[in-house]
This record gives sequence, structure tokens and C-alpha cells, in this order.
Amino acid sequence: MTIGVEFFLLNLDVEGFECNLQLWDFGGQERFRFMLDSYVMGAKGALLLYDLTSMRTLDKIDEWVSICRKHDPDLPILFGGTKLDRTEDISVKDEFALEKMEPFNLFGHIKLSSKTGKNTIAAFKKLLREILKRQGLID
Repeated sequence: MTIGVEFFLLNLDVEGFECNLQLWDFGGQERFRFMLDSYVMGAKGALLLYDLTSMRTLDKIDEWVSICRKHDPDLPILFGGTKLDRTEDISVKDEFALEKMEPFNLFGHIKLSSKTGKNTIAAFKKLLREILKRQGLID
């Protein structure tokens, strides 16, 4: 569980571009939200995650999209379901998650597992491709 904000660096090659990512992992607790405004300023993209084993993690998606897009209303946001490794506990159906995307103009969806690493790099690469497209650097 993230308490407040954690910071990570990640270098990835995407379509011949060496990309250096600064990743800001925001905790979901209400008491830390006042800090987020300054962290999202200058963001080029966002990975908005929910828990595949908990429907309630989708309850405040509108608030999170607003936080992410406060300084850029067109910020590309990739929607991701976490805890893919807990297959027997998954309660959020794909159709339900995909219905959440359109009203918020989220460009894609991916399911991943932080525990096993499945699709984590794929998620960042998908987000980077979208950022590079929007900057006119790739097709």
C-alpha cells in the first residue's frame, strides 16, 4: 500500500526512443490528496489503476481523472486493473471496467500484476506509445 507519494525512475526503449520516466505513485487515501496538485503538474501521461478484486476501487474514478487532468484536460490516461495474479478473487468484470473508460476518455485498458510483474512493463510501454503519438513522434 502506498502511503502518500512514492517516486521511481524507469528507462524504457519504445519504438527507438529512449524514454526516461519519472513515476509518481499516489496513495489513494483521502488525507493525502491535498498534495497531489503539485505532483501532477507537467505530467505527460497517467496510469490510473483499480483493484480487480474490489468493485469499490472504481467508485471515485471521476475524482482521480480530475486530479490527473487538472493542468492538462487532454492528458492521456491508461486504465489498469491490478492484482491479475489473484484470479479466483477477481470481481470486476472486463465489461464493467471498459464501460468506465468512455465517459472519461481513457485511451486504453490493461490488466496487470505488481506481484508477478505480468504486464507491468507492457503498461508503461503502452502509455509511452500514446504519449509519443500525441507529440507527433510516432504514428
